[in-house]
Amino acid sequence: MNKPQQINVELGEKEAEGIYSNLALLSHSPAEFVIDFTRVMPGVPKTKVFARIIMTPQHAKALLNALQDNIGKYEQQFGNIKMAGGAGEGQFGFQMPPGVGPETKN
Repeated sequence: MNKPQQINVELGEKEAEGIYSNLALLSHSPAEFVIDFTRVMPGVPKTKVFARIIMTPQHAKALLNALQDNIGKYEQQFGNIKMAGGAGEGQFGFQMPPGVGPETKN
């Protein structure tokens, strides 16, 4: 049985600051997924891409699984994450295109 490989990850000073994003634009081809991270500010009709991540479909699915696992752990510790955009609320941030994603009850 193979032991899990240990990977040492170096985090540079600039990368450690992070990049704030409240909008992700996703696209894909047969060979890759592309995620462009940007941010939308009130009253500003234009934005730019601050980071682009390109990955294989297999790595995109692994990222999805890791996010689902992490969100589950977060919600166990801090409670359910409430999403804006319900009745009477404005929408913001990461959004699914119409007709895509979990079904909503009317």
